[in-house]
Amino acid sequence: MATKADFSEDEWKTMQKGVTGAGMLVSVSDRDLTDSFGEASALAKYLGRQRESGASELIRDLAHAKGTGFGFTDSPQEVETETLAALRSSVATLETKASDEVSAYRELVLGIAGSVAESKGGVTDVEAATIAKLEEALGVS
Repeated sequence: MATKADFSEDEWKTMQKGVTGAGMLVSVSDRDLTDSFGEASALAKYLGRQRESGASELIRDLAHAKGTGFGFTDSPQEVETETLAALRSSVATLETKASDEVSAYRELVLGIAGSVAESKGGVTDVEAATIAKLEEALGVS
């Protein structure tokens, strides 16, 4: 079973950026200031649950992400580009170093995305399209 110690600092930051970036990307894909607070809360609560009962030690450790890896002034396009790149890189890293964790990582990322999308009354068409982009970056068929 893989742990944080099995990854370089850059690999770890990339995996965490993919996790939190997925939630951010869903949030910025359908912007509404009143939704932002509920979406941030949904992301934090989901990560909190994963810290307690995630599928593995690796997933529980990844759920300890502090911040999102993005700044306040990052554009939605920057969030999308960097998140999708982080997800592709993370899956490649996991396939090499901890192939048994790839599925759990995908579930963590898509769980966060779904939680954020559902947080304010259901998934919009724009959010569904964003989740499809996340699935593609994660290699989900």
